[in-house]
Amino acid sequence: MFRKNDILYYVILVNLLIPQSLFSQEYFQQEVNYKINVTLHDSIHELSGFEEIEYINNSPDDLEFIYFHLWANGFKNNNTALTKQKLEFNGKRELFKIESQRGYIDSLDFKVNGRKVVWSLDSEHIDVCKISLNEPLKSGESIKITTPFHVKIPRGSSSKFGYVAQSYRISQWYPKPAVYDRFSWHPMPNLDIGEFYSEFGSFDVSITLPENYIVAASGNLVTDTEVEWLNKLAEETKVKTDFSRTANFQTPSSQNPKTIRFTEKNIHDFAWFADKNYNVLKSSVKLPHSGRTVTTWAFFPDFNYDYWKNATQYLDSTLYYYSLWYGDYPY
Repeated sequence: MFRKNDILYYVILVNLLIPQSLFSQEYFQQEVNYKINVTLHDSIHELSGFEEIEYINNSPDDLEFIYFHLWANGFKNNNTALTKQKLEFNGKRELFKIESQRGYIDSLDFKVNGRKVVWSLDSEHIDVCKISLNEPLKSGESIKITTPFHVKIPRGSSSKFGYVAQSYRISQWYPKPAVYDRFSWHPMPNLDIGEFYSEFGSFDVSITLPENYIVAASGNLVTDTEVEWLNKLAEETKVKTDFSRTANFQTPSSQNPKTIRFTEKNIHDFAWFADKNYNVLKSSVKLPHSGRTVTTWAFFPDFNYDYWKNATQYLDSTLYYYSLWYGDYPY
């Protein structure tokens, strides 16, 4: 029978003998930096692009492979995790029976530091793939991953990604490394009800499309001519009184292309929205702790005017009070 001191000694001894790595592991985050060039082909509702990724291995482990998300493949057929979930919750049958409703990503050709690598789709989820590295990526080192890609944009407003007429919501659209953390890889599939777990890093994204599209996107717009145009549109929206254009109203696309560029650091995703008939509102808010001023924007079509006419007031209030309670908005 153990006495009190014997039990205490036993517990201490067991704790000393068990490796501490079983109880905890030092926290780390991988860093993933993107440079993406993409073109919108609005006559056929497709994207063509090329991405270059700097993948920095901040983990204590050497990596022999990297999982990638191919989110657009979640819209490819009725057998993906995304469509099965939508069918289960919405009761819709043959969700993507019509070819034009489907979406997918293809034309991938992964290279690491300029050399081809072997890669394959996951056996269960076609919106996940695994690339095998030619040499292990050692702890503390980095590699450059490149690939072209082509995306068929699904029709409709399904799950934050798609198009209606020539209005585009482009999220979860580019090949993206899955998160590697102290619990290992997280190659989860695209889901309609669920969030996205992503590594942080920098984004440098150039978007080419007809010049009369108005684009709202993550990050900072660094194309001066586009900034000037958005400021002009914001002044026009401020005095506009006729918001009668219906949802099916379409403006012909310009035959002249433009390329606009967005950049940002320490974010985990990049999304963009494009429409030729957006109204634009602009405002700003002074943050409560640093006194720094943040510019706010809202983009909306005519038929949503009643819901969006006060959007910048809501944005400014949200930024101010969340900054007051939890710390200043960092971007």
